[in-house]
Amino acid sequence: MRGRAAYKLMEIDDKFQFLRAGAIVVDLGCAPGGWSQVAVKRVNASNQNPSKPQGRVYGIDRSDFEPLQGLEFRKMDFMSESAVEEFHESLGLVDAVVSDMAAPSTGHPKTDHLRIVALCEAAMCFAVEVLKPGGTFVSKLLMGGGQDELQKLLKINFEKVSNFKPGASRSDSSEQYVVARGFRKRAAQD
Repeated sequence: MRGRAAYKLMEIDDKFQFLRAGAIVVDLGCAPGGWSQVAVKRVNASNQNPSKPQGRVYGIDRSDFEPLQGLEFRKMDFMSESAVEEFHESLGLVDAVVSDMAAPSTGHPKTDHLRIVALCEAAMCFAVEVLKPGGTFVSKLLMGGGQDELQKLLKINFEKVSNFKPGASRSDSSEQYVVARGFRKRAAQD
């Protein structure tokens, strides 16, 4: 595996089962590729099991990284104004958007918390533009009180919203993952 984070996604998917063969998945902030590696295998993107439907995994990151068989990589900033438009033109809608992104740590817990909540909210805004109805959004989130508005937006846009701490996360970390399932189409964003 390309990193310990891969085990976190495996645990999340074992519990919520959204990475199924034939699914189309976007991994935001995909470098160094651990989550993409898991997604490629579970959706059968490299067609290692020809008896199952072949899925697709698209990785988006501003940085280059070592290529991964079965991953369709796009070097871009998902927060750019053209990112959603590019996706709609070339890919259509997807089954899941996943993100293990974290802003660089400042060492100040409150600042770091707000930065990761903002990143998660930006990833959710991207997801609601590219997900198929019924789709899934998964993102890293540091718990700390500033995520209430994000949770409200998720509950507007998704049928089920869960917070999950994988066993692979350090026990002393405030890191959790928000798992939003059952995308409801395009709800109003305030």
